[in-house]
Amino acid sequence: MNLQTLSQYLDYLEIEKGLSQNTLEAYRRDISDFLDFCGDIEEIQRTQLNSYIRNLHEKKYSPTSVMRKIASIRGFFKWACTNEIIKTNPALTLEQPKIPKRLPKVISVKEIEEILNQNLTNYERVIVELLYGCGLRVSELVELKINDFDIKNKYLECTGKGSKDRIIPLGNKACEAIKKYLPQRDYIIAKFNITSKKLLINNSGQNATRQEIYTFIHEQGKNLHKTISPHTLRHSFATHLLENGADLRVVQELLGHSDVATTQLYTHISKKRLKDVYFSINK
Repeated sequence: MNLQTLSQYLDYLEIEKGLSQNTLEAYRRDISDFLDFCGDIEEIQRTQLNSYIRNLHEKKYSPTSVMRKIASIRGFFKWACTNEIIKTNPALTLEQPKIPKRLPKVISVKEIEEILNQNLTNYERVIVELLYGCGLRVSELVELKINDFDIKNKYLECTGKGSKDRIIPLGNKACEAIKKYLPQRDYIIAKFNITSKKLLINNSGQNATRQEIYTFIHEQGKNLHKTISPHTLRHSFATHLLENGADLRVVQELLGHSDVATTQLYTHISKKRLKDVYFSINK
């Protein structure tokens, strides 16, 4: 019963909500773990929900992880009740814990330049230029296809969270990096006799993976004596745009945020950076 119900719910999320495979997999893990703990969906009571959440805290899950799991459970029960799979919704009054918002980590323009001034391959340079120059998520980057670009008119098309498409301008440096990389890509495809529509093909003839890019960016951070990730470059892209006078709504569109409140977080970073600079000068 549980497996069949979960499968139906995931189909609903994919078809009706248009969620990505990565998001669907996260839902699958969260709800499977919950059902393994609590048993048959038709017999679950509020006390079991409380026990499950208490168990998560005992296992030292982070507040963010607990919040995500609760959101997954609430959505699942709401759907199950609406579709009359269960008679009552035990998660109806389950409150979502409030997590204090942390400012995203960013690096300076100078530090971005330090990364780009390293002896990067054409493949690596494209990765940095698209993560920082276009503010892409790493999941969006690895899914980019060769025909998602218009170098002549300087833009790319990207599919983000919730299968939402957006168009992002390409700067001169990003265009130049792509142009230099494409012959290398053609060489690798011919060498390994492969067919791929993906833009990023590594030297082993494989499509680039999120983990591979995480590792590469993490290594670049070591040169800066900082711990950074691909998302650090996306955060830096947004922050630097706002610091240079970009409109908040424009940045929202470029990032693919559905809610402008998410983008507004970057204005707090800019204010904090201004304070840091001011007080460093006026000690």
